[in-house]
Amino acid sequence: MFTRIAIATAGLSVCLALAADFASAQDYPSRPVKIVVPFGAGGGTDALARFLARGLEQRLGQPFIIENRGGSGTTLGATAVARSDPDGYTIMLGTASTFAAAPGLYRRLAYDPTKDFSPVILLATVPFVLTVNPSLNVSSVRELVALAKSKPGQLTYATAGVGSVHHMFTELLMAMTGIDMKHVPYRGGGQAINDVVAGHVPVYFADVGPAAALIKGGQLKALGVTTATRTSNLPDVPTLDEAGVAGYEANTWQMVVGPARMPEAIVAKLNAALADFMRTPEAQRHFISLGMQPTTSTPQQAQDYINVEAARWTKIIKSIGVSLD
Repeated sequence: MFTRIAIATAGLSVCLALAADFASAQDYPSRPVKIVVPFGAGGGTDALARFLARGLEQRLGQPFIIENRGGSGTTLGATAVARSDPDGYTIMLGTASTFAAAPGLYRRLAYDPTKDFSPVILLATVPFVLTVNPSLNVSSVRELVALAKSKPGQLTYATAGVGSVHHMFTELLMAMTGIDMKHVPYRGGGQAINDVVAGHVPVYFADVGPAAALIKGGQLKALGVTTATRTSNLPDVPTLDEAGVAGYEANTWQMVVGPARMPEAIVAKLNAALADFMRTPEAQRHFISLGMQPTTSTPQQAQDYINVEAARWTKIIKSIGVSLD
């Protein structure tokens, strides 16, 4: 008798919880929603978040406000989101830096990328391109490697921050070619690429989208893209594998998440709104113009993607011996 009552009570609790989730989703959002960008203003992720905010506002009827919280390779912003209320009013546009690189880099990471977030949707994969300021007078990866070997520790390279994918991609390049360059971290990709164009730092792994116009205008020189195949934005630029770094392959990605334990109905509502926006010709064109390959996913597919990429990059980072604490 007691067991039947306990089971009935537990079942009622589950039903009430599901009903509460459904009711909250019906009303959601009833006030502005904050989108945390774990980079400074001006980079590719920031530009994408502002574009997505407009699409979400059109579909869900409330403002989506951007909050830039750059620093520590995106982990400052990610930690804040992981610790926020799981009510759907704080979400984040995160990248491979947040979910894939950080677990291998930080032994005392303040969040678990596979457990402390509610993945909403995978939006894009993003190729990068190895660029140099034209004043460096190198025209190929082989020439850059030869120059760096002749001046060990003297050439500098820019990144969007310690632990960012820009940092990891360069560390991987150095490990695979045996060169040593000095790291100059910034608080976002916008600041980094501006200083590379200005000639203050000569080497940079850039997002293809922001870099393409600068490359075509002669302000940056492209040496190779990070992906296994060439990108349509820069069809004449070889892959790094083609350029002589055999087996080099890396890319980043963009994903919307919230804190763990966000109501499933709210996750589903956000996923549906973003997937609908992603299907529009406007969104497809915009992502491609930014150098990104647009996609969509279910929340579970996004979770699976995090799990696989976190394991992959943790293995790579340990193999090249990089640690930040």
